[in-house]
Amino acid sequence: MRQLQIRRFHVARLLTMSVVVAATAAMAGCHWFGKKNTAYQMSPESRPLEVPPDLDHPDTQGAMQVPDAGTQSVTRSSLSTVRPASSASGFVVAGDRDGVFDKVGTALAATPGVAIASKAQLLGTYDVSYQGSNFLVRVTKTDAGVYVSAVDPRGMPADSAGATQLIAALKTQLSGT
Repeated sequence: MRQLQIRRFHVARLLTMSVVVAATAAMAGCHWFGKKNTAYQMSPESRPLEVPPDLDHPDTQGAMQVPDAGTQSVTRSSLSTVRPASSASGFVVAGDRDGVFDKVGTALAATPGVAIASKAQLLGTYDVSYQGSNFLVRVTKTDAGVYVSAVDPRGMPADSAGATQLIAALKTQLSGT
């Protein structure tokens, strides 16, 4: 009988221990099985930013398109392909650019009332003042020859009376030589 009591005591003890372990596990919750990421516990300002996968890289489709074969280089002068028409602010002369630049300088120096402020042979320009107008006389190489023109400070064709008279005088002097 004593053995029966000892056995009952062991069974009761085992059941009690099982109930205690089950109660402890139930009260502990699911944190034993949960993730260890604590980002959700932070304040919204300090949480890491989540970027959707399609927005984390810029769209590069079409970024490296090869231009058509007919386009020209950026360094190639657009004036060399355009044939400028003679106008009140410019005309075309046959010859090379440097030779015409020197002839324009000689003609400007020989024209009364022209004051040459500066010249830039590399740019092909003379900064002149004539009859109260300040403008540039520009010498540019084209397919048709060399284009001599008057340009105002904005880069537009100069249309003042002094500029048109000086271009007409240069045209007469350079055509006769």
